[in-house]
Amino acid sequence: MTELEQLTQLCTRLGAAPGPAGVMAAQLQKRAAQFATERGVTREEAMQYLLEVVVKGRHGESPLESISNRPLPSMRERLLSCFNATYGRSPAVMARAPGRIEFIGNHTDYNGGTVLGAAIDRGVWVALAPRDDGARHFASEHRQGVVALTTTDRAKLEGGASWVNYPLGVLLALPEFGLQVPAGFDFYAVSDLPTGAGLSSSAAIEMASALAFLELTGEHPPRETVVKAGRHAENHFVGVPCGILDQGVSGFGEKDHLVFIDCRGPRFATVPLPAGAHFWIFNTHTKHALVDGLYAARHRECMAAAQALGVKELVDASAAVVAQTRVWPSPEIGRRARHIVEEIARVDAMVKVLERGDLAEAGRLLTASHRSSQMLFENSTPELDFLVDTLTRTPQVHGARLTGGGFGGAVMALTTPQFTAGDAARVAEAYRQKFGTAPDVLRTQTGTGAEVVRV
Repeated sequence: MTELEQLTQLCTRLGAAPGPAGVMAAQLQKRAAQFATERGVTREEAMQYLLEVVVKGRHGESPLESISNRPLPSMRERLLSCFNATYGRSPAVMARAPGRIEFIGNHTDYNGGTVLGAAIDRGVWVALAPRDDGARHFASEHRQGVVALTTTDRAKLEGGASWVNYPLGVLLALPEFGLQVPAGFDFYAVSDLPTGAGLSSSAAIEMASALAFLELTGEHPPRETVVKAGRHAENHFVGVPCGILDQGVSGFGEKDHLVFIDCRGPRFATVPLPAGAHFWIFNTHTKHALVDGLYAARHRECMAAAQALGVKELVDASAAVVAQTRVWPSPEIGRRARHIVEEIARVDAMVKVLERGDLAEAGRLLTASHRSSQMLFENSTPELDFLVDTLTRTPQVHGARLTGGGFGGAVMALTTPQFTAGDAARVAEAYRQKFGTAPDVLRTQTGTGAEVVRV
């Protein structure tokens, strides 16, 4: 009997139906391989640990926090080990920054609107050590080799080295805010964020890099300045015309809270998240081939809509005026305007709903947000729509929506505590039957914002 067949039998004995049991078994195999790489253990040890988690969790027990009695390396330990192995010495400074969930407020940020996001308990960690020769070396656990640059290198990188554009963009952004730039250094990054899940690993590496660079130069500007520098890097060097949502949530996140951003200021605040709110991410790993161009196109369409309405930004337009406007440069531009003004209203309504702890109504607002993205902003996909349709028919799900820029990526579900891994596996199996491959499923929690970490 193969390992997959054995795992499927185990999942069936634990109460899963045959189809979802097969999906759960395949997920266990995939996660064991990832876990072994992330934690520096053998695949067999990783599988043993994951099976312990599954079996003990099914019986309401807590799994041991070890693999074969060996403590799991923390992200800090993992970064120190990788840095030392690559550069033959220890780093001088370390920093971490979380990924984020876009809770609600799809594409409202660069239109001057409001948005709610959650920092999560996964992210990017970076380490730095100064060099005397002016060389800048960049390395990552997810890429082979070291990218060697000098202080005069300012061109965007292509291919496998393109990930360096994020920290390099931050370096070039710092002087724009009156901040010093470290000269030579060795740089290393590790991450436990799943790739392509719409959790903004780009903002996480920007924020972690910014804090590490500033720690190396001994500067401690206001957090808002650091956030703005991260966005500047993304807009003006990486070339993505995003708003301040991603960097703002990563920078200002708090556990058990959402980050509220009024992007006109910008102004940052936190909103308590009611107890019993659980997040599940379903990552389709699909991505539109023209996603960067489509994001930029939506940005242009929103600017054109604001111009047609005679306002600087769409946040300044009322829903009534948008609804009454009959002549637009194109029908698409009218739909984009309607989505943005209605989405801003949903964000503001969500704050009031969360204040009174009404998660059922919060779920309805989330699903309404997705329908608007689907029909008016047209940045959803059949895969994302199918997941939202399936999830909203599933018991213990308050609501669901695409998270992030759209055009592929992931769906976020807001659930009760009673929504289980088995429920998630059934949703994944329905998706597999429709599209041929199962989505990755990630259960996540809120986490703390970006910070310097003790070396």
